[in-house]
Amino acid sequence: MTQSTHNRVAELHNLAAHAHAAAAAAHNKADQLTAHELSKQAHELSMNAHRFAEERFAASKDFKRP
Repeated sequence: MTQSTHNRVAELHNLAAHAHAAAAAAHNKADQLTAHELSKQAHELSMNAHRFAEERFAASKDFKRP
């Protein structure tokens, strides 16, 4: 994977981590609806980051170096 790909994967994981932190903060405030929605968003961001990393890894294995 190129450095820019690594940076994108890291960015996606950071977005997911921030969303998880926001969900935790909302849970602590007993705002369950918001916390639930934030948790769903955090999970979706995590899954997107994971899929992107897997796709990039698969693409890098298909790339034949001279």
